[in-house]
Amino acid sequence: MLLRTEDICGLLPHTGRMCLIERILSWDEEGIVCLTSSHRLLDHPLREQGALSAIHAVEYGAQAMGIHRGLRARQTDGRPDPKGYIAAIRGLHLHRRDLHDLAGPLTIEARRLGGQGSSFVYAIRVHADTIPVLEARITVMTQTENEP
Repeated sequence: MLLRTEDICGLLPHTGRMCLIERILSWDEEGIVCLTSSHRLLDHPLREQGALSAIHAVEYGAQAMGIHRGLRARQTDGRPDPKGYIAAIRGLHLHRRDLHDLAGPLTIEARRLGGQGSSFVYAIRVHADTIPVLEARITVMTQTENEP
């Protein structure tokens, strides 16, 4: 399934330059693999003093999770998932300090570990070719209709 950038961004609450994922390489019921070169943009919205910290790879992982959940929802009932927020990050391992100096594209892998009700957990791995960037488990809580 080839999705345009607009389609990918339509699965996220982010708009404009904050939609960081550019391509979906593959996805199935359990996970997704995405690709992007947005970390090299000089006007990246998360850059500070010209640098993009590797901790921002968490946002790339969270967006991959959101895209995966949106694709799964479209496949099952067609309804979009409620917006979510990161509730916990466990097992975070940063392999480097920065993202902006990586020449190649970032590959973002998100594998669903479980979840029920309003929470779900994914294992995230971000790398640039053979250079590891980040590994973590991220728990997301979805918002109910009554929440802002």
